Amino acid sequence: MPVVRALGPIEIIALEDGSGPFFQPREEAFPTATPDQWRRADAFDPDSVTADGQWWLRFRCYLVRTAERVMLLDAGIGPADSPAARWAPVPGRLPEELAAAGIAPEDVDTVVITHLHTDHVGWAVVGTGTPYFPNAQYLLQRAEHEAVMALNPELRERLLDPLNATQQMRLLDGDTPLADGVTVLATPGHTPGHQSVLVAQGDDAILVTGDLLVHALQLLAPEVPYRFERDPDTARESRTTRLSELARWPRSALATAHLGPAFTPWP
Repeated sequence: MPVVRALGPIEIIALEDGSGPFFQPREEAFPTATPDQWRRADAFDPDSVTADGQWWLRFRCYLVRTAERVMLLDAGIGPADSPAARWAPVPGRLPEELAAAGIAPEDVDTVVITHLHTDHVGWAVVGTGTPYFPNAQYLLQRAEHEAVMALNPELRERLLDPLNATQQMRLLDGDTPLADGVTVLATPGHTPGHQSVLVAQGDDAILVTGDLLVHALQLLAPEVPYRFERDPDTARESRTTRLSELARWPRSALATAHLGPAFTPWP
């Protein structure tokens, strides 16, 4: 069953589309990490390392539900023929996870795409170009939309063109409120227009990170770069800034795409 957290009248629901090993040794993905940093990360998040030392990833989306809104944050690895099929454990199970949460695709009014990597867009558009969430606006940072040819040219035809044709694509420029207590935050660096989502109510806050950080290494040592960050310096600045901002709330947590637990208290 999906894991649920409540912040006042807002529900944040973790939906796991799949899980599996990374496609290369983790030391190659984080070439500057020290043995001590690996030991600390593995103690903090033991579910992300296998017995033989591989990096085990969860592929999560999150649902933010209010009395009036149903917002999906990222769209997972997708069906068997999705763009992520070259490396991720497709088919994903997001449709079943949504059903278990009592949500049909037509109930979703907003899909926030954190960035245009294939493991975050799989269910956004399916088949020959059909938006899986027919009544939703899809939100993407303008900088990400403009960078698609450098990130993954295939996604222009398979994802952006269909959403633009149905007028379901909405481009954002920086931080943008979505609902009372729900805000899109620009967090560039992993990709040019990466974005995260902050949900805050009173003394409580949850930051849905996307790939602002991809491993506990980058939570415990935010300066550690990831091989597949487009701009490591900007990614480090985004990570450091947004993690430090959570100190404003006495009770805060991270909702991560790839770590072992769906929700991690922080700081």
